[in-house]
Amino acid sequence: MKIDNLLPKLIRAALSNDVRAVQSISLTLCRKLKKENPKISEEIAKALSYVGVGANPLRSIGFENLPLDSDSGQTLLKFEEPIEIDPPIYQENVQSLMQRFILERRNVEKLITNGIKPPTSMLLIGPPGVGKTYLAKYLSFILDLGLIVLDLSTAISSYLGKTGQNLRSVLDFARSQPSILFLDEFDAIAKRRDEPGDLGELKRIVNVLLKELEDWPVYSIIIAATNHPELLDKAIWRRFDYVVEINLPSKEGSIMILQRYLNVEIDHRVLSSIAELISGVSPAEIKLIADRVNRRFVLEDIDPLKCLLEEISQYINDDSKKAALLARLLRKSFGKSITIRQIAALVNKSPSTVHHYLKEVKDE
Repeated sequence: MKIDNLLPKLIRAALSNDVRAVQSISLTLCRKLKKENPKISEEIAKALSYVGVGANPLRSIGFENLPLDSDSGQTLLKFEEPIEIDPPIYQENVQSLMQRFILERRNVEKLITNGIKPPTSMLLIGPPGVGKTYLAKYLSFILDLGLIVLDLSTAISSYLGKTGQNLRSVLDFARSQPSILFLDEFDAIAKRRDEPGDLGELKRIVNVLLKELEDWPVYSIIIAATNHPELLDKAIWRRFDYVVEINLPSKEGSIMILQRYLNVEIDHRVLSSIAELISGVSPAEIKLIADRVNRRFVLEDIDPLKCLLEEISQYINDDSKKAALLARLLRKSFGKSITIRQIAALVNKSPSTVHHYLKEVKDE
């Protein structure tokens, strides 16, 4: 059996939690890859050997003894191996900072040789859905470092002193090997120490974080992300080598995101108008729009442009300017095949208002 044919079987077995089948298929893959790709074959064999003695297979890549919460027994973090993903689409200044950070991390030894400390930390700020987590995953892939994600739901405890212990366990684990530690919702553990009513434990946690950020080992990276930068302790800001503010996408950024995720081609001029209609919409939400259009196009055989315009109509709200733009775009794209009443329903305006929008274009 060819390797390509084994992959769907392996995926089905893994999704079914059929450990025995996973081991059997992996062993077959190991044998078939031995001549063609001995390095991959050896990596598979190593993972299988650890499972065989009852150990965590992550030990085969240097990760073992994941820290646990002593009360619940749950892991305090999630570990993700580097996986290839598309480069993120950000505004130009963020792209520039990202590329500079990657360049410096790829030249750690050269910087150290010249007596220069390489960057080891990055703070990401911005509203939900702009791609803060995506950037952490992309850096994990591009720098080939495992991603350690703090599980706040387990780490934060109501017991005095317990949250600090859990955080210390995660930090010690992340320091023990080359990796990226990702601290999402950073404001939950790095709150301002001058907040009235805060427990002393939170102040101690911030002190621990300040020291860790100063002494973080050069072979690893710590990335923190927050939607609420105003809640962070003032001293925290100075400890990060990079502070990156990721904003909602520009018009051109929205076009690029739509082009990446839509399975159909739509004229760039039309996408330019659509990008104006969804200004203020996050990249994550734009991807969801594209996903819905792709599904409807395949299952309902609807014109993809019409489907896309229908999907974005919900983002018009009470904005008359956007409503007028969408009405004109619908009429220009579909002519007499779409009625005034149908357009009015999509833009949530009366037929007479839509008629006025379209008459304005004729009069220009």
